[in-house]
Amino acid sequence: MSETHALLARISDQPLNPDEVEKSVTGPEHGAVVVFTGKVRNHDGGQAVSALEYSAHPDAEKFLARVCAEVAAESGLPVAALHRIGALTIGDIAIAVAVAAPHRREAFIVCADLVDRIKHEVPIWKRQLFADGMSEWVNACG
Repeated sequence: MSETHALLARISDQPLNPDEVEKSVTGPEHGAVVVFTGKVRNHDGGQAVSALEYSAHPDAEKFLARVCAEVAAESGLPVAALHRIGALTIGDIAIAVAVAAPHRREAFIVCADLVDRIKHEVPIWKRQLFADGMSEWVNACG
């Protein structure tokens, strides 16, 4: 196992590539790599969504790096996370996360935990734009 487990933690206003998180955690000792992508969907709570806007606190990337480092240290596994900010349309990737492990079960569990922690601990907010012209701010990340 490598010494550094939190290999990638970045917030970007550019489109995300899930291959980047996968490549950053892949290693010969790991038989499983779980990659999660969260995409902008066209509905929420029974309302049609037309687009999303993500905003981040100036220190959000530091929070993301801390969460990734903590999850990596607790699990002993390499983890990576990218989160997008700015205007996104339906189908765009808002978050890409990867975890590698010797076996799939642990990779799935740690990946789910990492996504939940990012959602609750990293100061990123989303504004949902609804098809009817209304909008709503949501204190969430993915």
